[in-house]
Formats: sequence, structure tokens, C-alpha cells
Amino acid sequence: MQTKIQIFGNDKIRSVWDPEQEKWYFAIVDVIAVLTESENPQTYWRVLKKRLKDEGNETVTNCNALKLPATDGKMRLTDVADVQQLLRIIQSVPGKKAEPFKVWLSKVGAEILDESVDPELSIDRAVRNYRNLGYSENWINQRIKSIEVRKALTDEWNRSGLNEGEEYSMLTDLMYRTWAGMSSKEYKQYKGLKKENLRDNMTNIELILNMLAEASATELSKNQNPSTFVENAKVAVSGAEVARDARLSLKKRGSEAISPKNAKELGIRQLPFSNGTDSSEDF
Repeated sequence: MQTKIQIFGNDKIRSVWDPEQEKWYFAIVDVIAVLTESENPQTYWRVLKKRLKDEGNETVTNCNALKLPATDGKMRLTDVADVQQLLRIIQSVPGKKAEPFKVWLSKVGAEILDESVDPELSIDRAVRNYRNLGYSENWINQRIKSIEVRKALTDEWNRSGLNEGEEYSMLTDLMYRTWAGMSSKEYKQYKGLKKENLRDNMTNIELILNMLAEASATELSKNQNPSTFVENAKVAVSGAEVARDARLSLKKRGSEAISPKNAKELGIRQLPFSNGTDSSEDF
């Protein structure tokens, strides 16, 4: 299953796409937070859930619990519902946002089906989301390109038989340590981040250096054809060294490429949920 953050206005809804059933499952507590603007949506949902169960509401009984990234960065079991179940739950939640949310749900459902046929549409949606968050066109172009570069590298890791998740995270962290001089955790602390996506808080030059590291590692991997984690780690370091040399060369000329500024300090609006920690996330 594919987890994804869906954007509704200025809010983020955690979701999971089930390719077999071809449907989205949404974190109910996130939906409750949007509809009620409650300071404690978990409590609101717990009380509502009990009331609906007492009333014999089968929708609540049939809701699943799936692991989704929580605000502390850990994967935690979270009550989720598909579109049909959510629509029934929404009927029990008073609020003026119910109707706009119903329209949004129908659009999300249609978009994923369209994107499965034409992947370019998912890129178009990402561009729109970044624009809505206040990123510049130049930054957006770099960010979209960085996703393409990252995908090429993870394709190489996948070809080598590495385990998506822990081993990808270890290699990513190793590359940050090499070219930026700090781990992903230290990099985020340097920028004053907690669970926000590191790459979404990079400046143009930081994105470019990270792309240089990953693109170099990809080319080296294609030439050397590593087959073990250790071999891939050596390739990752070699690729990151290319970006490190570029960063140090720039520094020697009077410009520090690594910036402590995050998206907020760059005038970009931030939303409550992140996409997860950058060391464990692919893009």
C-alpha cells in the first residue's frame, strides 16, 4: 500500500492507497480535525466512535486500522475509512465544511485513477500543491527535478535488491553525512525542523547539491553494478563526494551553500503534518 499526504485547503490528510481495491483510505482523525477544528480531534473521534457504535452504526464497526506516520514521526495504528465510510461518518459531524469536503473527496478519488493512466498528472498536482504553499516557480522546478533524480537512484537500489525502508534510509543518511557534513537528523536540527520534510525546507542551491550527489551516485551505480549493501554504500559515498567537493569549492569562493533557513523563514507556509522524516522517505 502507498501512504500519501493529501492537501485539503490549508490542512493535510494522511491517506493510504490500496491498489488491489483501487480505493483511498483516509485517517479519520485528520478528517475530524478539518471538519470540527477541534483542539483535540482524537478525543472528539473517540467519543463520536463510541456513540455511533452504541447506535449500531455498521460503518464504524467496519472501519480498519492501518499504520500511518504520526506527528512524532513513528508509524502508529490509525483508524481509517474509505470514501463511502467517510461520507457516512461526515453526516454525524456538524459543521460548515462538510459539503466542500465531500467535493474534495470525489476529486481525490478521480485523480488517483487518472494518474494511474497518465503519471504526468501526479506531477501537475504536486506543482499545484507547492504553489498553494507559497513556493517560487524556480524552487518548484528544482524540487520536481529532484524527485526525478531521486527516483532514478532508488531504481538502482531496487535493482541491487536492497530493502526499501531501512537500507534506503541508511544510504540516504550516509550521503547527507558525506556531502553536507551532517546526518539527516542533524541537518533538520540545524534548520530548526522537527518532523517536517527536509527537502521541502532546502534552498535552491541545497536541492541542486543533493541532486548532484544522487545523480552522480546513480551514474556510478550503472557503471559499477553493485550487488550488496556494502558495495552500494561505497557508490553512494563516491557520488556524495562529488557534491561535497562542489560545496567546498563554493565555500572557498565565499559562499556557504548549507543554509540554516527553513521554509518558514523563506516565507513559505507550513502545514501541521509532515511527509515523514527525510531519512526514511524516498522523495
